[in-house]
Amino acid sequence: MVATIGLTGLRPNPSRVSAIASPPYDVIKPGTPLEKLLEEEPSSLFHIILGDQPAAARDRLVADGSLIEDDEPAYYVYEQTWNEGRRTGVFVAAEVSPYEAKQIIRHEKTFDDKVKGRMAMRRATGLHIGPVFVLTRAPIASFLEKAKQEADPIYDFTSEFGGYSELEGISNKVWRVPEGSKTGHALQAALGTEPLYIADGHHRYHASLLNEQTHFLCYVTEEAVIQAYNRVINGVRPFSEIAGDLRLRPVDSFRTPKKHSFCIYTKEGCYELDAQEVPKDVVGRLDCAILERELYPKLGLTHDMVVDPDHFDYYSESALHEMKAAVDRGDYDMAIALHPVSLDELMAVADAGLEDPEVVMPEKSTFFQPKILSGLSLYRFTKK
Repeated sequence: MVATIGLTGLRPNPSRVSAIASPPYDVIKPGTPLEKLLEEEPSSLFHIILGDQPAAARDRLVADGSLIEDDEPAYYVYEQTWNEGRRTGVFVAAEVSPYEAKQIIRHEKTFDDKVKGRMAMRRATGLHIGPVFVLTRAPIASFLEKAKQEADPIYDFTSEFGGYSELEGISNKVWRVPEGSKTGHALQAALGTEPLYIADGHHRYHASLLNEQTHFLCYVTEEAVIQAYNRVINGVRPFSEIAGDLRLRPVDSFRTPKKHSFCIYTKEGCYELDAQEVPKDVVGRLDCAILERELYPKLGLTHDMVVDPDHFDYYSESALHEMKAAVDRGDYDMAIALHPVSLDELMAVADAGLEDPEVVMPEKSTFFQPKILSGLSLYRFTKK
């Protein structure tokens, strides 16, 4: 299956890791307080991943000791702990292969024009920095726990981003496992027994393909939990005009509903709505697909509108209060909470896509939380 090797390249000086580590580039929106905070931190990875001169920023952080050379191949076990739970995975360099090889399995379509910025940064620095978040069915959990017991963590810090990031307040610990160690060999062997499923970061992997890398930086875990990807909506027709045509059930709170049901919040009240038909195909039976098929046409919405901020915005399952506030302010007409997609559903779609590349998850259907910090390992890739 997928061959992996230990990482080499650069990594943070332990005394500066909390200042260097950054949220992923694609959640740092221009003009936001988060962008300003990171830009004002001289040691922040921001200056490499989103700055105007990534190579110069890399050289400066190496020269001032913020980043240190890491030449011995190693796996990096990464544990995140937050109020609701804990997740452990491992940073590795995995072999790049074409999608047709069925080793790296995607569930989203990818587009060449969306990776130009990432490729330019990689070519300027020689580094792959933002990890691809991948899932495995390989039995690696026991080896990750063993690595945590064998040594002290090289990093142990709490993320602080001024309250402007979902990664705020998360406890981060990282253990270094040399590839040549007994545990490193065992982990390498276990990882090689199964393909890798891309959970988040499809275009980061696509950049690795187009960049002709031999390996790509990824975070591998068995433990991912998918949150519902909820939405606030402005229909072409307001909800009040179509409510009488729906089999609505009044409920006392806005909440995550059961499978194949939807919880709807409006200024007039809160309701649940059941799916009318649940088909058998792996994509059509997903709740987001059912919603688009059964409700959106009544609101005058078409598929091309789902990424239009005039009609839609999206929130994680943990942000129900923020969604209600958006409706109460009048920013949107209604909020809809869905039941989260399961890992089995995601992998079923990905597996079906191996035979038919047109089978993919609908846009905005999954949300993995928390995200993975960037900058804990800066992988110096090689090219084919």
